[in-house]
Amino acid sequence: MATDLQPVIETAPVRVARHTLGHDLGAIKIVLHRELLRFFYDRTRMISQLVQPVLYLLVLGTGLGSLVSGGGNVNLKTFIFPGVIAMSVLFTGMFSAGSIVWDREFGFLREMLVAPVSRTSIVVGKVLGGAVVATAQGVVILALAGLAGVPYDPVMLVLLVFLMFVGAFTITAFGVVLAARIKRMQSFFGVMQMAMMPMMFLSGALFPLSGLPGWLSLLTRINPLTYAVDPLRHVVFTHIHASARLKARFNPGVTWFGWHVPILLEVALVIVLGAGLLAVAIAQFRRTD
Repeated sequence: MATDLQPVIETAPVRVARHTLGHDLGAIKIVLHRELLRFFYDRTRMISQLVQPVLYLLVLGTGLGSLVSGGGNVNLKTFIFPGVIAMSVLFTGMFSAGSIVWDREFGFLREMLVAPVSRTSIVVGKVLGGAVVATAQGVVILALAGLAGVPYDPVMLVLLVFLMFVGAFTITAFGVVLAARIKRMQSFFGVMQMAMMPMMFLSGALFPLSGLPGWLSLLTRINPLTYAVDPLRHVVFTHIHASARLKARFNPGVTWFGWHVPILLEVALVIVLGAGLLAVAIAQFRRTD
């Protein structure tokens, strides 16, 4: 005998967390914490990213030091020390941004994107995490200041850490912009090398910005990393004992058509650029699948 009884399906109510500022701040904290854990538990990455800056400082600085005459405690190592700090921050910040591509390949990024948090908080957490990691790596290089004839002045160290964080934030935001649309890690490494090497060599990290040919001088002025390296060098040379002639030679500063660009303006340019790149990264992430 046929029956009209049908199974009754009961559905449990699902409660989605309300979107609040505190919710977003919590998401930023979690993403930031994850970036820190990923870096500090990866000893191989930590050590490998120290090798290149240390080689530049100790081997290149010592090897070519006899070709560049300084005076007193100022030599080629003193000159390139701020540039080596910038290089360390540059490489670490860009590699940290590459974690987005890594997460995409292994599917973790999709899990984060479907989570009930705003994509803005994910991007901000990634950039802050990369900036903190890159600054920490720069602090390790900063500990080698004595080997370059740079004193451990507390005021100088605080200023350098602040400038490193500003530069690291901008570089990481730039890396996130690049990583937002790249699907494979191999492609990201290729793009990253293509972007990093010209930025590094045209920043004045390894040579003074005065007396350059016109075409090279123009390229250094339009390179954003120039305005991150020059304040670092200015702070270092303000706190070392050297003649005015040597300081003018090794720390000529940046000029625009003969006008000396103030250090505060250079720092402001880097901050504004970092905020702009962060906005671009957020816009790209909102369109990411």
